[in-house]
Amino acid sequence: MKVTRYHKGDKTTYSLGATVTMEYLVNRPSIVRAVILHPDTSPEITDRIKELCKGTGIEITYDAKAFNILSQKENCFVIGVIDVEEDRIGEGSHVVLVNPSNSGNMGTIVRSCAGFGIDGIAIVLPAADIHDPKTIRASMGATSRVNVEVFETFEMYRERFPDNNLYPFMLDGSKLLQETEIISPFSLIMGNEGSGLPQKFRYIGQPVRIEHTNAIDSLNLPIATSIGLYEATKKRFIEK
Repeated sequence: MKVTRYHKGDKTTYSLGATVTMEYLVNRPSIVRAVILHPDTSPEITDRIKELCKGTGIEITYDAKAFNILSQKENCFVIGVIDVEEDRIGEGSHVVLVNPSNSGNMGTIVRSCAGFGIDGIAIVLPAADIHDPKTIRASMGATSRVNVEVFETFEMYRERFPDNNLYPFMLDGSKLLQETEIISPFSLIMGNEGSGLPQKFRYIGQPVRIEHTNAIDSLNLPIATSIGLYEATKKRFIEK
């Protein structure tokens, strides 16, 4: 199978790595077009891939050149060729990322959402590309488990989900996260890595902040989002 580097807007993307690709084979096999194996792929991984692809019609090929084109990482021996599908999130609690700019951060947040049981993420443009192989790899394949929908504006998201309780994470006019009761269905709203949320979010829902020492100026976006997710969902884990 001929492969080319991914560009935004392409109809296919790639899952780079055995773990990431197997997540798609388990969770969304219908959008896996093919699996490319490096000739040095271990027999254990090869057998597992073949078992997952059995009866699906998914093409399996061996092609060392594809790895030179798509991944120069020495530990990558499996590539999934994935059809790009635009997700649609459903009713319930979400993470809302307003203008996230880093693919790695976005992927890490998708993985955190999967870990805390949140299966819907809203992305407000402009933003990094959810279909970028860097995003998919950073998520460790969690992009196969979590629905991510892109919105042109925050207002378009809010119009779709008017009953969600909104919690923008910002400093101005905010309440300490640990003193805030987060009520479902909730929307945890996070801003850009560098600039945070625009000032208009001071007047939307209940702004919250994560307290930390003055040894740092801020937490990075994936860590802040994970802390918010923990606080918002910890009751369900305690009740278990």
